[in-house]
Amino acid sequence: MNQLRNNVNARSLPGSNALYGSSTVSKEQGPLHRRPDVVKSKQGFPHFRERVWVKKLVHDRRIRFGTWNIGTLTGKSMEIVDVMVRRKINFMCLQETKWTGAKAKELDNSGFKLWYTGKIRSRNGVGIIVDKEWKKDVVDVRRVGDRIIVLKLVVGQDTFNVISGYAPQVGLAEHFKVKFWEDLEGVLQDIPQGEKVFLGGDLNGHVGSVARGFEGVHGGFGLGEMNGEGKSILEFSEALDLSIANTWFKKREEHLITYKSGGTCSQIDFFLIRKSDRKYCLNCKVIPGRELDYPT
Repeated sequence: MNQLRNNVNARSLPGSNALYGSSTVSKEQGPLHRRPDVVKSKQGFPHFRERVWVKKLVHDRRIRFGTWNIGTLTGKSMEIVDVMVRRKINFMCLQETKWTGAKAKELDNSGFKLWYTGKIRSRNGVGIIVDKEWKKDVVDVRRVGDRIIVLKLVVGQDTFNVISGYAPQVGLAEHFKVKFWEDLEGVLQDIPQGEKVFLGGDLNGHVGSVARGFEGVHGGFGLGEMNGEGKSILEFSEALDLSIANTWFKKREEHLITYKSGGTCSQIDFFLIRKSDRKYCLNCKVIPGRELDYPT
């Protein structure tokens, strides 16, 4: 792990000032949903979401996971629930959970369950929303600072871990970045090999469009050029025997972009799974969201 430690110490992750995508891992097969309208924030930035289909993870049950940096969607808990219901998302990993306690309680009262880190107004906070079917199977919640949360679920003889992570942005002191990657490494090393892992988050790096020596981690279908931060993500994944689900499916460019601002388009939100579980992943793509109304 010395190489990994060196890579972690050298990280300087790119920042983000727009809304990102939500990724979903699911176990549902069949035709894709009709493409909805692009979501616009009040700043006029497009909002993208991402989803992944995954087959039989737990017995005969199929699961769909999502990840979404909700940034400016302050207080929009019920709109997120609506997206989860329409898209059949069972677990939504969230970053920048800047909500009020009342909105979190409103979400819980809907039958869904929200677990989050730190103060709920923390801009660095992360959370995970679980739907009505699966919330009863959560047996443990682990919070590591504001930027990492882990839910452990046990269903029959199967155990899997859902992780939401939010990598530090450019401008933060180096020790914050080092701490995030060391904490995430520690979380993953504590999970037994027999348990499944689904890590969804805003990792603020560009892994590029080709594998470039990271075959097994990168599937060869990414976006743009790899940068230093993206290389660190790849090396981190390789060291921990993970694979980036986003890169294993050939998609049109609009189904890869998770960050867009002006003329800048990139892919910085990812789903990481164990290499041994890659056979369960049926699909992964970015999907545009629907219009959200903002108060005046």
